[in-house]
Amino acid sequence: MTYDITAVRAQFPALKAGSAHFDGPGGTQTPLPVIEAISDALANPLANRGHLTAGERNSEALVQSARQAMADLLGADPAGIVFGRSATALIYDFSRTLAKTWSPGDEVVVSRLDHDSNIRPWVQAAEAAGATVRWADFDPATGELTPDDISAQLGDRTRLVAVTAASNLIGTRPDIPEISRRAHAAGALVHVDGVHYAAHAHVDIRRLGADFFVCSPYKFLGPHLGVLAGSPGLLETLTPDKLLPSTNAVPERFEFGTLPYEFLAGTRAAVDFLATLDPGAEGSRRERLASAFAALEEHEATLRGRIDEGLAALDPITIHSRAVDRTPTVLLTIDGHDTTDAYRYLAGRGVDAPSGSFYAVEASRRLGLGDTGGLRIGLAPYTSTEDVDRLLEALSDFLRAPAPRG
Repeated sequence: MTYDITAVRAQFPALKAGSAHFDGPGGTQTPLPVIEAISDALANPLANRGHLTAGERNSEALVQSARQAMADLLGADPAGIVFGRSATALIYDFSRTLAKTWSPGDEVVVSRLDHDSNIRPWVQAAEAAGATVRWADFDPATGELTPDDISAQLGDRTRLVAVTAASNLIGTRPDIPEISRRAHAAGALVHVDGVHYAAHAHVDIRRLGADFFVCSPYKFLGPHLGVLAGSPGLLETLTPDKLLPSTNAVPERFEFGTLPYEFLAGTRAAVDFLATLDPGAEGSRRERLASAFAALEEHEATLRGRIDEGLAALDPITIHSRAVDRTPTVLLTIDGHDTTDAYRYLAGRGVDAPSGSFYAVEASRRLGLGDTGGLRIGLAPYTSTEDVDRLLEALSDFLRAPAPRG
């Protein structure tokens, strides 16, 4: 198992601008194969899907190949892959659809660890249906959300548990298989936000026990759209609001309007690119992805250790990413400093590490950081040791720099 960071970085034109990117949790840079796939799709005939004209056939092929690519990435059935404008849009769509099956007295469990896109749509759908929302808390001292935290909120009227596979704010990776087991034992469906998780781990939705799993290709080197995976059989039981002449077939019944064919081409290319991260891997695309993510996790773990060691030497810094199992994502605050000032300073040094709560506002508040959050450092497949050293040097210099006036 090997990881050639020099070869990986050579595929990203954006890196030529010279910045060290630690903003991957908000969206990654794009490799050449993805750019070229999008361009090639647009350079060839496209039309509404069909089988007669070249444009129809091209569009149909792009859709089917993207479904298969995402199925390979997630360990899913391609017939259960739904494309949408974004993960947030898909969750809103499915929350409204599922809420049709809820009644007053039913319960929905959400977690304070989650991005708001896996909270607010469910809260609002529950309110509209007269259902009760129950909140699972996490420990702000450790960053841990345990199966017991979820179990404490389960009852015989629980209809859905919405939980993240990895916090986009502090990186915590809850025990989703055990949470799913307990939720299913209570008769509830499990909706997993995998947007941050899918960028760092080899996903197997069957092992996770997720009834629904959402992710965003632009978080793992692809274009801006959202993907939801579910079993075709479960999707068959759901009836969304849709246009009268649109198909009732699954998964198309959940895809409203014409799909962005060029972005589907980019999504397939992103999955193919990820499968090359271990150049020595062999076998099916799914098997090569498993090897690739093992190599990526080893690379990112090494860099995260370097970051942790460097930050530990900077006394005014408080680390809020403390869970035992977490992604290479670090949220920090700095005693006596506004992290927005640090964000600006680092940007001036060509180091991109943004400050905020990143839509995980419930988690930020639970950590005692209000809506402000902190400085977030996130790794991506193209992050290098040199990037990490630039980050640590710039942070050290910021702490020694005079405080800004006014």
